[in-house]
Amino acid sequence: MKTLILTGLSLLFLSATPVSTVFKTFKSSVEFRSEAPLELIQADSKKLVGLLDTEKKSYAFQVAVISFQGFNSELQREHFNENYMESTKYPKIKFVGKIQDAIDFKGSFEKQVELKGNLTLHGITKERTIKAVIKKVGDKVTATSTFEVKLLDHNIKIPTIVNQKLAKVIMVNVNTEMLPKVK
Repeated sequence: MKTLILTGLSLLFLSATPVSTVFKTFKSSVEFRSEAPLELIQADSKKLVGLLDTEKKSYAFQVAVISFQGFNSELQREHFNENYMESTKYPKIKFVGKIQDAIDFKGSFEKQVELKGNLTLHGITKERTIKAVIKKVGDKVTATSTFEVKLLDHNIKIPTIVNQKLAKVIMVNVNTEMLPKVK
C-alpha cells in the first residue's frame, strides 16, 4: 500500500513538473536566391540563432549579414556586404513575432502556420506574415519557410549598371531545428 501511494505521488509530481516551453536553435540555415536575367546569385548562412516560446507562441530569430557564404565570387560577396547590405552599419537581419494559429506543442505534430512579425533588414523594419511548417517529434522542433523579400521594401538600391544581374525580389529559405533550452 505504501509503495502504491509513493508511486501515485511520484506520478503526480512528475506530471506537475513544467515542461520546457522555450526552444533554442541548434542547427539552422538561411539561404537566399537572386534570379535575374543575366545572373543567378545564391548564398547561405548556417549561423541563424533564435528562440521559440511555445507557451506564448512567440519567436525571435537573427542572423549576421556577414555570415553568408557562397556567391559567384569573393568580389560579389564583398559587394553584397559593402554596397547592398551595408553589413557594418546593419550587421543583423531579425524576425520577431508570434505564431498566429492554434498549436499544441505537447505532442508530436506537423502543421502549416502563419508567422506574423517584424522583419528587420538593412535598418528597415516591415511587418510580415509568412507561412511556415512547424513539426515536433519528441523534444525536437523544426521549422521551415520559403518567402520573398522585395529589395525596395528595405531601401536596398540596385545601380543601373547591375540592374540585369540582381533580382528586385529575393527568394529566402529558412530551415531550423530547435531543442529545449537548458536553464
